[in-house]
Amino acid sequence: MSQKRTMTQDELKTLVGQAALQYVVPGEIVGVGTGSTVNKFIDALATMKDRIKGAVSSSEASTKRLTALGITVFDSNEVAELSVYIDGADEIDARGYMIKGGGAALTREKIVAAQSRQFVCIADESKLVPTLGKFPLPVEVIPMATQRLIRQFATLGGRATVRLADGQPLVTDNGQHLLDVTGLQISDPLAFESQVNQWPGVVTVGVFAHQKAHVCLLGTAGGVKTLKF
Repeated sequence: MSQKRTMTQDELKTLVGQAALQYVVPGEIVGVGTGSTVNKFIDALATMKDRIKGAVSSSEASTKRLTALGITVFDSNEVAELSVYIDGADEIDARGYMIKGGGAALTREKIVAAQSRQFVCIADESKLVPTLGKFPLPVEVIPMATQRLIRQFATLGGRATVRLADGQPLVTDNGQHLLDVTGLQISDPLAFESQVNQWPGVVTVGVFAHQKAHVCLLGTAGGVKTLKF
């Protein structure tokens, strides 16, 4: 008799990555996100690469992985609309609102999400939260606005710090910097996203409320749980 054991986070990611294949429309181009969970989906997508036209990718890292597996990557400007966008989340709430950007690709992720009819979020159950904000909120910013934006987040009770890589500000695929903001309780994600997007110097805030998930495939100990919003 086999002993029941708890699945690792890595195994849960593999599970939801494979489960997301059911949302891929054969013969079409699929929107692909960024991150460790999405990497599992990309690996699974390679098993049906001959049945899709290709992908639109939200980051240089995902493009590299897709290309290495023989999947054609299209520029987002070459594609009018995508049937589905599949991506992970750093946090997701019960309404399908998310915090994203832990992998520094939030701007391109939001662009691809906006051109997709359906957003399918793949995540393990640790990402499901009652209120967004415990995970540090990523905000892509134009460097000259950094200090003013740090002060502006402080007025909301948030503590913003510049994300570093090797002791220097991390530079995104778009050539900008990132702030990570802690201490926020984002109870109204739609209003919060709209508010911060208005601040001069903000390229993208990592709250995905206007581009929320329609479906979340959640990896749990009991298998994949499907949440619809």
